[in-house]
Amino acid sequence: QVQLVESGGGLVQPGGSLNLSCATTGFTFSLYAMNWHRQAPGKERELLATISNNGDSTVYAPSVKGRFTISRDNLKNTLYLRMTKLESDDTAVYYCHVDTQHNYWGQGTQVTVSS
Repeated sequence: QVQLVESGGGLVQPGGSLNLSCATTGFTFSLYAMNWHRQAPGKERELLATISNNGDSTVYAPSVKGRFTISRDNLKNTLYLRMTKLESDDTAVYYCHVDTQHNYWGQGTQVTVSS
């Protein structure tokens, strides 16, 4: 079955950086666009970034454009999110997501930005 497993979250100081990964199994990774989302306490889930199936095209939410970079390795079936210049408002649970004929989500990884 389809599985998405995020990793790399943690506690980071404001202005710091963090790299997230999403390891996937159970579907042909190279055929599908992939997404990163986040959800902060008391807020709706927010789409942050999308990458095309071959990695040639990316789209970012205004809140993270210029600070976050989405990428993928189709040989490793893994999605990445490089986060820089982190702010307290970036504190949230971060999820990877794929829409095949169904929507699949990982379990999420907590990112906390605090001094």
